[in-house]
Amino acid sequence: MAGERSFRSAAPHARGGLFAGLIYPFRALSIINRTPGLWRYILIPIGINILVGITFYVGLLLAGLRVIDTLVSNMTGLEAIFAVFLQAFLVVGLLIVTGFLLVRFGVVLGSPWYSQLSERLEQVYAGQSSPPAPTGMRAIAIDIARSLLFELKKLLLVLLIALVLFLCNFLPLVGQLITMAGGMGLGILIACLDFLDPPLERRRLSFRAKLKVIWQSLPASASFGLICFGLVSIPFLNLLSIPLCITAGTLFFCDQVRLVR
Repeated sequence: MAGERSFRSAAPHARGGLFAGLIYPFRALSIINRTPGLWRYILIPIGINILVGITFYVGLLLAGLRVIDTLVSNMTGLEAIFAVFLQAFLVVGLLIVTGFLLVRFGVVLGSPWYSQLSERLEQVYAGQSSPPAPTGMRAIAIDIARSLLFELKKLLLVLLIALVLFLCNFLPLVGQLITMAGGMGLGILIACLDFLDPPLERRRLSFRAKLKVIWQSLPASASFGLICFGLVSIPFLNLLSIPLCITAGTLFFCDQVRLVR
């Protein structure tokens, strides 16, 4: 892509400390409240998220809870002592998986509005115009193809890292700690890719270049991904937090990222 080749590197613009990324969802909420014009790009995606969320929570979540109850109820004797802890662990895992799938569908289905939200926010907040979006059927087809390819690459990345973490479980003593830390790190990375994507995608960056932006924005990108990952993992709150995190991601981009020609 010509637009992609015009960027040879990415560098932090206003690098923050480890906790700098934590403030962006709160700043996003403040800006949304002060800018009523942004609501036109938020209400429709929220409606889509609610419909998708009802489907997931009624279907996947309730079915998963029934399976967990059945599994735990069959435990007897000494196993029953650990049933409560196992049930809590499985329920938390199920909530995270459900939230992860909800974000996948919510981000993809709401992408036309999120892209406009992010573009408008760059104009309002940073006083700068992002690259003009191409128009026409060919441009739409290219955007859809890039979006699907982006999701596929994220899925492959998740599967690859999950396989490595699974193998780490066989390491004595430290294996479980590595798996837990790696799983959290993976969630943070995917959250960064999800919510920083609109401004990066408008500039037609490759998947590798997007990863480089996240890496070069450390440590602020780590805390940004952490708080967004937490927000989208909370049941029902995640129905509203996706557009909030998209807004926060654009603010983070404007403050922390400078793409060098």
